[in-house]
Amino acid sequence: MQYFWIFVFSYLIGSIPNGLIIGKLMRGVDVRQFGSKNIGATNVYRVLGPWPAFWVLLTDLAKGVAGVYLGQYFAGTPLAMLVGGIAAIAGHNWSVFLKFKGGRGVATGLGVIAVIVPKITLIVFIVWALIVYFTRYVSLASIVAAALVPLLMWGFGVQKEFLYFGIVAVLFVIVRHKPNIERLLKGEELKIKAGSSKINKEK
Repeated sequence: MQYFWIFVFSYLIGSIPNGLIIGKLMRGVDVRQFGSKNIGATNVYRVLGPWPAFWVLLTDLAKGVAGVYLGQYFAGTPLAMLVGGIAAIAGHNWSVFLKFKGGRGVATGLGVIAVIVPKITLIVFIVWALIVYFTRYVSLASIVAAALVPLLMWGFGVQKEFLYFGIVAVLFVIVRHKPNIERLLKGEELKIKAGSSKINKEK
């Protein structure tokens, strides 16, 4: 029963649509109406600029951290921590507050990893940042960085429960990035570019 409530509360926390809330509070804009129509930090950056995107990234990371700590607090086992983390990612990707639509789960997943395997978090982030810097494709960077997670976990010899999480996390990211993968293969994927004031003219 503990695991059920860990999942439920973590899912609800993950479901909080930070991108939508921050976009409306800081700019009076529904980011679902612009760019890729996604509520994640990348689209917020593209539509509204770096400062709102920073807060979306931070709060989406916090959802993953909160999910893991809920599992730790209520049950204290590695499995409970992973249940909380996966539930938070699921909530972000399929939010109950957005009719089961949501983001891609990358930032929330990074929040989970930062707690359970902090020693690989910096490596993953650096790889992600380098790919974004040189290609300007956030989706490509996110897919590659996610794929690195279970490989690094295996390389560092982390416990098998965390390795299984890494594999599940990769599957989450790939499924949520399927449209991006198709656009990358066709050469049609949008490169990252900060939002401009023209958003106010489009409203």
